[in-house]
Amino acid sequence: MKSAVVAIAGRPSAGKSTFLNSVCGGKVSITSPVPQTTRNRIRGILTRDAGQLVFLDTPGFHLSERKLNLKLRELMLSSLSEVDAVLYIIDATRDLGGEETELIDVLRQTGKPTAVLFNKMDRVSTVPEALRNAVATALPAAPVFQGIASTGAGLDEVLKALFKLSPEGEPLYPNDYYTDQTPEFRISEIVREKAIHETREEIPHALYVHIEDLEYREDRELLWARVILFVERESQKGILVGRGGEKIRRIRLLAEAELSELFPYKVALDLRVKVDERWRRRDALLSRLIT
Repeated sequence: MKSAVVAIAGRPSAGKSTFLNSVCGGKVSITSPVPQTTRNRIRGILTRDAGQLVFLDTPGFHLSERKLNLKLRELMLSSLSEVDAVLYIIDATRDLGGEETELIDVLRQTGKPTAVLFNKMDRVSTVPEALRNAVATALPAAPVFQGIASTGAGLDEVLKALFKLSPEGEPLYPNDYYTDQTPEFRISEIVREKAIHETREEIPHALYVHIEDLEYREDRELLWARVILFVERESQKGILVGRGGEKIRRIRLLAEAELSELFPYKVALDLRVKVDERWRRRDALLSRLIT
């Protein structure tokens, strides 16, 4: 039996979270067209006859000196030191740039067994030559694949390669687990995802979600949560609430519907929107949010 913890590395919007959801058979990580959506190390668990892979979906590797982005990059880099292997996902629709070049060098320096997936191959006919050459030069031992994370095309070969790279060992989780997330975390992430999809503009990066209260009701047939969505300005609060509360009501309904499918009980949400002007500058809060 093989058993490994595998970090999923890549630039923002490369398809890391989409890959994780696709191979784990359930909603593990929220997805969005907005870069830097993932703010935590999200665990997704895949168990097969060959063994078990525990994936860590890490924040996208992004070069920025802003405090939030520095925290995200620090989390991603620390994850690489704690795993058995790495899956490096590359958006094949983008040319080689400074971020990709630096990330490739980071992965080379770790010395971790690595597999490479050129993703989004439904959008291009070939992988850009500069990308292929950079990977081949820095990671000559890494098996390289092409696929489409959104449809699952080509992913089985990637998984076979990761099992080959994995050490022998016992599974870390029961066979029926596909994630180890707490209800609080899953609720906050699904609410954040729906808010991102429903608002765009400047809201996604200015938003964080906090579970203020959580309780089971009706003999555990219902999970009720009071959820606070924090933004940085009053104008953003107005966008998130919408005219007559229409926007926040839609976010609530979408989140309740998805959460009620994920959990073995119904979920009811009480959503509130508040302003926290300097949240992205507070170290203590960022350390709590980014784990």
